[in-house]
Amino acid sequence: MNHLYVVGIGPGRTEQMTLEARQVLDSCDLIVGYTVYADLLREAFPHKEFLVTPMRQEVDRCRMALKAASGGRQVAVVCSGDAGVYGMAGLILELAVDYPDCQVQVVAGVTAALSGAALLGAPLTHDFAVVSLSDLLTPWEKIEKRLRLGAAADFVICIYNPSSRKRADYLARACRVLLEELEESRVCGVAGRIGRQGENVQVVTLGELEHMQVDMFTTVFVGNSQTRIIDGRMVTPRGYRL
Repeated sequence: MNHLYVVGIGPGRTEQMTLEARQVLDSCDLIVGYTVYADLLREAFPHKEFLVTPMRQEVDRCRMALKAASGGRQVAVVCSGDAGVYGMAGLILELAVDYPDCQVQVVAGVTAALSGAALLGAPLTHDFAVVSLSDLLTPWEKIEKRLRLGAAADFVICIYNPSSRKRADYLARACRVLLEELEESRVCGVAGRIGRQGENVQVVTLGELEHMQVDMFTTVFVGNSQTRIIDGRMVTPRGYRL
């Protein structure tokens, strides 16, 4: 049986990759991925062959990987963070039904919700929801509904893909939706370029967040009603008696 690995490479730095992910990439001779993510790995794996495609060619990329693996090559499809969180694991498994001689193994990674939370302090110590603001595959009306219901349920909300060149105002739009349920003083956190050059974090209020400029490499955290700032860190108490 041929194998295809779908590997979450974590935030960016190779030392933040799981040991299993590193071992799998060491064992593969072909690494397939989006251009930006492949570039993060070239220095650590200089002798590997890379097959890259730009954004919005995910289906073609996955089919090429499955075809190569079915031909007997040791192939890894790489994703930033975790392959099963807005990554390629689901798409690979959907397409793999056409390649019955290829067994898919998903290798977990550290998603931005976790790596960003660690930089900010401990914002996810209680129940939380993760919402992407990208409307390429999900209608904005559904994204807005999820934000509103998450806020009403008092979840900590972790926001992926808060902005891009074509969606420059999406974070502000999301904040206005959240402000229908939450107060302007709600504690929020912003983690940018996690694990990469230019890494930065800020703890702000929801009112301040509405006016911030961020990019697609930013992860945003909106606290729940119990979230507070402790010594400059964003903390959501679990509820232990002190």
